[in-house]
Amino acid sequence: MSGDRESVINRALTYLEQGDFEVELARRVALRTESQIPNNISPLTAYLNKEMVPAFERLGFTCTLFENPIEGHGPLLLAERIEDSNFTTVLGYGHGDVILGQDDQWQKGEGPWTLKRDGDRVYGRGTADNKAQHTINMAALRFVIEERGQLGFNARFIIEMGEEAGSPGLRETIAGNIDEFSADVFIGSDGPRVNPDVPTLTLGSRGAINFDLNVDLRDGAHHSGNWGGLIADPAIILSNAIASIVNAHGQIQIKDWLPPQTSNSVKAALAGVEVSGGPDAPQIDTEWGEPGFSPAEKVYSWNSFAVLAMTSGNPDSPVNAISPSAKAHCQLRFFAGTNNEQIIPALREHLDANGFEMVVINDSPESNGATFAAARTEPDHPWVEFVKASMHRSNDSPPVVLPSMGGSICNDLFTDLLGLPAIWIPHSYAGCSQHAPDEHILLPLCRSALQTMTGLYWDIGDQSQKLSTK
Repeated sequence: MSGDRESVINRALTYLEQGDFEVELARRVALRTESQIPNNISPLTAYLNKEMVPAFERLGFTCTLFENPIEGHGPLLLAERIEDSNFTTVLGYGHGDVILGQDDQWQKGEGPWTLKRDGDRVYGRGTADNKAQHTINMAALRFVIEERGQLGFNARFIIEMGEEAGSPGLRETIAGNIDEFSADVFIGSDGPRVNPDVPTLTLGSRGAINFDLNVDLRDGAHHSGNWGGLIADPAIILSNAIASIVNAHGQIQIKDWLPPQTSNSVKAALAGVEVSGGPDAPQIDTEWGEPGFSPAEKVYSWNSFAVLAMTSGNPDSPVNAISPSAKAHCQLRFFAGTNNEQIIPALREHLDANGFEMVVINDSPESNGATFAAARTEPDHPWVEFVKASMHRSNDSPPVVLPSMGGSICNDLFTDLLGLPAIWIPHSYAGCSQHAPDEHILLPLCRSALQTMTGLYWDIGDQSQKLSTK
């Protein structure tokens, strides 16, 4: 083996500073990989065939494309480079699909499909979620191979094309090919840092379940002057039903929806952690949510309920009539330890007990959308300690360790199905406009991310045989 850690990190920084990172990312952003459009398989497949497969093959990886077992959804790529059967095997992850472009709503950059730099911000759909993140990790692998002549460990890397639609088919594909996806550790990148300037290590994700609440009382609307006070208003019934689920300060009122009490190890990990989305992020409402909890504890260790959309009548053109129906699309984000199989039954029991039998719960796949389980790795796992030490070495300060990211992703497939310690190293920040118009990344954060990942892959190669025995 040859080369050294400082030299390989300098390769990564040169890649960023000379603009090669933006050139590579621009090609990938230009591919309209919207997985939420039904049967939009052609651009999803093109992303793998035009960008991912050639990039991995240039690094000496063997690529296997798995057709999605669920009809109408995009394929999955597994790239692998096996150098020695005695080496540690690291499983990586990225998703090449994005949410809808929302083309007509962009006010900055040049729309969702053209990469545009403005100062330290680089705009484009998928920059933060997740094309820049896996581009950074793939580049870090490349620089280690160039510097050392090999990785010094075995690598497997998943690129899926359906995360924004709930990762349909991913579980089935992994479960049917366990040996092909096996590894010693999972290290992936998605989601935001706790603060743009603070390297972050995340050990799990909150689960998510979406559902509709419907109140449908009659056919047609009726004049509010003639019938007001005589017939029930679905919007008022639904509003009161929601108010029974969560109080005026956002505290969940259904006991079976709560996670176990926050453990001392989780409290210790979150002590002193400050949540910040950057200068353009909304101000935190300190009185919202579970009382007595810090902002970090609320988002990284507790459950939250949200009404994502709500309608009755025609909000854009209201008329003097009592609507026949009302509908709310709701979501529960939940921490590991919550009994997710009881979420909907507990809600039904709660509504009935409070006199809301007429409220119908719809948790069908069409209503539910993306559903993920909650899972996490313990903070004292040896792999966590190793990654923390490597990140500290690359950034001159220790990373913040979060027991769970606030969002949801397919983390349980790695922890529960494959039985791996799962570690996420996010390369974005909360103010990136992810899932919204004007999505962007920060170049200084990308610089730190390249240092972090290149240094980490170098360190794993230095210790590969020792690590594989843990």
